[in-house]
Amino acid sequence: QVQPVESGGGLVQAGGSLRLSCVASGRAFGTNAMGWFRQAPGKAREFVASITMSGGTTYYADSVKGRFTITRENAKNTVYLQMNSLKFEDTAVDYCAAGTQIVGATMVPGYWGQGTQVTVSS
Repeated sequence: QVQPVESGGGLVQAGGSLRLSCVASGRAFGTNAMGWFRQAPGKAREFVASITMSGGTTYYADSVKGRFTITRENAKNTVYLQMNSLKFEDTAVDYCAAGTQIVGATMVPGYWGQGTQVTVSS
């Protein structure tokens, strides 16, 4: 039903910036938020950031708070993740997701993008 498509990954030096984009095509039935998750080699997929599509409320993992900013353009069905002050530890495959936001917590993903590689060199 929903097909998120990510772009914007790449190679960047530590301290640099990248902006990820995600376009969610199709009808997002039963969803109220979009967000980003990431998975580093040998590690479990983890929540990064999310935003509600109605009110624009944002949520961030502690590890990225103050460095990453999630925004949305509802008319384009697009969300962005501006990543600043990147660290080597941010190296991961970043996945866009559409799902349900749990107020005061994370979001529950329902539809996944294909992922985009973010590599931060030290």
